[in-house]
Amino acid sequence: MARNVDRRDFLRASAAFAAGAAAGFSCIEIASAAPIEVPTVDRLSLRVLIDSAHDQFLKPSTVQGVLHQPPGSGRGSDYRKVLHNQWGLSLFLESQRAEEARTILLDFGYSPEALLNNIEILKVDPSKVDALIVSHGHHDHYGGLTGFLNRYRSTLAPDLTLYAGGEDNFCHRLSPAGVPGQFTDFGQLDRRELAAQKIRTVLCETPTVVAGHAFTTGQIRRTSIERILPNTFVERGIKEGLGCDATHYSPAELQGKVIPDEHVHEHATCFHVKGKGLVVISSCGHVGIVNSVRQAQEVSGVEKVHAIVGGFHLGPAPKDYLTQVVAEIRRLEPDVVVPMHCSGLNFALEAQAQMPEHVIVPTTGSRLTFGA
Repeated sequence: MARNVDRRDFLRASAAFAAGAAAGFSCIEIASAAPIEVPTVDRLSLRVLIDSAHDQFLKPSTVQGVLHQPPGSGRGSDYRKVLHNQWGLSLFLESQRAEEARTILLDFGYSPEALLNNIEILKVDPSKVDALIVSHGHHDHYGGLTGFLNRYRSTLAPDLTLYAGGEDNFCHRLSPAGVPGQFTDFGQLDRRELAAQKIRTVLCETPTVVAGHAFTTGQIRRTSIERILPNTFVERGIKEGLGCDATHYSPAELQGKVIPDEHVHEHATCFHVKGKGLVVISSCGHVGIVNSVRQAQEVSGVEKVHAIVGGFHLGPAPKDYLTQVVAEIRRLEPDVVVPMHCSGLNFALEAQAQMPEHVIVPTTGSRLTFGA
């Protein structure tokens, strides 16, 4: 069942919308808080447009019914070109239900140069994109968005929608500079650029159906043993139209302090594949991959987990904590676990130790197929 929004949450969301409208962001909307009807698809194909590594020698395989295909040489037809890897993630999702096809672009990598290069080499068709999703407000997930729109906006649907987890996506992020109390800029998603490109943006603090085939978890409840591992810091407020709504201020922020990033509105993207179960895609999973899967189960009413995919932000995890989290993942009984991006080599090794028949390690350009 979808999470209902209480009056305080609703007023905050309304204030965020009003602030955006006042600044000229008429393309910002708040997703409905009504319960959703979770769609079912027959098949899902996931192409990794950007991840941190490319394996030239990757062999095709089938693991627990999931087909994993390599990208080939990574050069396309021109030997002078090669797939670009970088710290970030971008996934091209194609789903099928009977004769109905949908395409979603989830996250956009760190830079437009890498995203545009890989789109060309992998010969994916941006004109097919029915919807865009940004998982959370980190530059390595939205950095290629503006460049993608600059290149392809004229071939995309005129009413194209970007689904973001919530107002928190637009906050200013900072990285620790290695000296206590000092930070370096880590950017912020600029909704003015989205408005200029005539992109409708929907803030999905509650579960939302996307393109009739996928659904988002909405804000993820934190019920597991998981904790947010150190990452960025955040400050809230709108300055000259850039930033996020100030009604979410904490006492520390009201004193002018930046605070550790809690990723209030990070959400996961999910599919229910007929006869298989849930495919839960967590682009970074700062709020916990187990929490994300549990939220998907609650939202959909589907207990069976077919695949847990994406970034799990366990690269910096201490050994004992990592062992605990992988054990919790194993208890969810997924058919496959597919670590990418910030999951970490340590996670892949621990998952292979605890779940040796259930792990797929993809690469930039590879394709995963779920369902018939």
